[in-house]
Amino acid sequence: MASSFVQGTSLDTRVEDYLNDKLQSTTDLESLDELLANVELQRNQLQTQLDDAVRQLDEARRTAGDRQGAIQSQIEEFQQLQESIDRRGAITAASDAPDQAIARLQRPMEKLRAVDLAQKYLSLVQEVENLRSEARSHLPESPKAALEPYTKLKQLATRLKELQGDEALHLVDYVEGVTDRLWKEMKAIMSEEFETVLRARKWPKVDPKSQMDDEWIASFEKLIDLQMPEVLYSTQSVSLLPLDVMAKIFIAEFRFHFLGDKPTSDAQAVGTHCFPWVTMTLEKWEEFLRDNLGHLLVAKFRETDAENNLLYVDPVCAFITSLLPVIREKVYDIANKAISNASFFSNFISQVSSFDENLRTRFNYDGGDDVRGWQGLTTEILDEHFDSWFKAERNFAMKRFNDILESANDRKIDYDYAADGRMKPTFAAVRVTDLLRSVTSQYSRLRKVRHKIQFLINIQIDILEEYDAVLRDSLEAYLSITSTFGRTLHGASKEQLAALEGTGGLERLCKVLGSADHIANTLKDWSSEEFFLELWERLQGGPQPGGQNKAGSMTFDEVKDRTSSAMGMSEDGALFDEMIVAYSLRRKTAHEFIVSTLNTAHTKAFRTYGQRASFTTIGESSVVEDPASLNVSPELDEPLHILTRNLAFLAKPLSTASFRRVWREALGKLQDQLLNDILLRQEFTTYGAAQYLRDVAEVLDVVNRFIPGGSSALATLQDGLRLLNLPVEGGKEKAINLKTASDRVFTDNDEARKVLEELELG
Repeated sequence: MASSFVQGTSLDTRVEDYLNDKLQSTTDLESLDELLANVELQRNQLQTQLDDAVRQLDEARRTAGDRQGAIQSQIEEFQQLQESIDRRGAITAASDAPDQAIARLQRPMEKLRAVDLAQKYLSLVQEVENLRSEARSHLPESPKAALEPYTKLKQLATRLKELQGDEALHLVDYVEGVTDRLWKEMKAIMSEEFETVLRARKWPKVDPKSQMDDEWIASFEKLIDLQMPEVLYSTQSVSLLPLDVMAKIFIAEFRFHFLGDKPTSDAQAVGTHCFPWVTMTLEKWEEFLRDNLGHLLVAKFRETDAENNLLYVDPVCAFITSLLPVIREKVYDIANKAISNASFFSNFISQVSSFDENLRTRFNYDGGDDVRGWQGLTTEILDEHFDSWFKAERNFAMKRFNDILESANDRKIDYDYAADGRMKPTFAAVRVTDLLRSVTSQYSRLRKVRHKIQFLINIQIDILEEYDAVLRDSLEAYLSITSTFGRTLHGASKEQLAALEGTGGLERLCKVLGSADHIANTLKDWSSEEFFLELWERLQGGPQPGGQNKAGSMTFDEVKDRTSSAMGMSEDGALFDEMIVAYSLRRKTAHEFIVSTLNTAHTKAFRTYGQRASFTTIGESSVVEDPASLNVSPELDEPLHILTRNLAFLAKPLSTASFRRVWREALGKLQDQLLNDILLRQEFTTYGAAQYLRDVAEVLDVVNRFIPGGSSALATLQDGLRLLNLPVEGGKEKAINLKTASDRVFTDNDEARKVLEELELG
């Protein structure tokens, strides 16, 4: 009721507003009938619309009801159908009828698939044959046009490889076979055309300084055009087809001379006939090939990946590549036969290595690798036979080394090895370095680091260590014979003691010193050579400590222990650091033993002189004006003889520097003895002092005769003798006598210093 009241109130208000809008004056009453008619018309229209809406609503309700009934009916039908399917499924699962039906249908289906597959195979085979025919139709006139269908066929073969399943394998094999045969046919057709051109020009009976004609060059260019895709897309280097054709005649000649039953085919003749023939052939045609074909190849491969590959832009390198297969066949044949003859096999490897190096240096052949260079036929052989070759080389080297050690003549000092003033090694040391140098020549041209390291470590370092042990044993044996403890412990035969009499001991030590010095200096020189520097750098760039090195089975640490402790840590090291240290130690020890031997000999000799000589003799005059006028003490004859003998002997085998170092130390010890045991301990008369001055002067003369200025090592003794021979009293005017000097020296330090300066002492 409230709603009806609100609606009625609202309607009345709207009617009132409408009437107020339409009847605003008395004149508006005249159109009242028209207004009523209009209102009636609007009412009828609204009623009509209301009736239509009511009718549509009834129809929608009926339609919704009918649709809901239909959906419900469909749901019931679906449920009935599902129940029927479930029942039939259960029945089918319990029955074998479906399997029988499938089995009956399987064979027809397989036949159907086979027919369909056969149709596809036939279509593919037909396409392959069409591409093959199209490619052949363009030859020999247009090899570039022939490449287009060939390329399609090649791509088809590649795609077939990617198919899954074994059923396509025979088809893949077929297409690949057709592709390979087509390529061979294409090359054969073009090669035949080029061979016809060569026969017409009687190749190779042409003047090496002549020029190729246009037809020759055009035919050559056709073969390059045909082979261009193979060159550019091959993962390995290939020989150029036109050079293969031109090399055929030389290959046939090579087989006739070196792979047949001719005397030149003998394995022993490979270095004297086979390799020289190859070299002479290349030298003969080198200028002809480069002058006629060099510009053509450069132009063909310009702006391609092969533009910097000498195998394709240098006709001589390409010609070598064409000849290598038959040369390789010869080399492998000899290698397989020579493996049982160690001596010949070693010589053969050396010959092949020289041939490889000749191709690299003479013809700039790099095998297509401008970074590492051509590995060479030697590397190919050694990849298979290195262990056998290395074993033979090591046996040869060790046998020669043992022969050196056993030779009596080789133990002698080689006084003619160098000029006077240079260190003289033994013949053995010289032969050892010669042996090591020959070993270096055997492996210096090898291309693989692991091969080089085997020679360095297991031959050269082994020999150096064994020779170092020989020198060490010689020093130890000398010490055991000469020392009291050693003789007590090990004993010494009369022959051993006799061998050390006179200069025997010094000679034995000089052998060690000279040999160790020679080896150490030689190793230092080798460490600066390009070959060993390069090998050192290669090893420096190897794995970190504890890892596997480039030396094959040897670890980084093993190589480091045998070569240099600086490996992997510093660039200042060298391959022979450890050996240089070892031989330097032998040199130092031998030097010390020589000084000790001299000291022993001189101490014994001059001790007798100091005990027998009399320095308290009173002469006819209280003052000796000229000590030089005195005769040398007879007791000094033997010490002078020993000193002269030792000086004369050591001057020959030792270098000037080593000779001076030895005698500086030995004379220092002798000075201590002459000063402390005689000058400071004995009592002297004036005559005795003069006599001692005369004796020492004779010693100085002997020293200066062999070592110019060597008497300076006895300067303290000379100063003491000057003091000893000062006049006791009086003397020449302004001359200092012994009493005056003594008084002034003990006055104070300044006065003592002045006295020494006046006497030109200190």
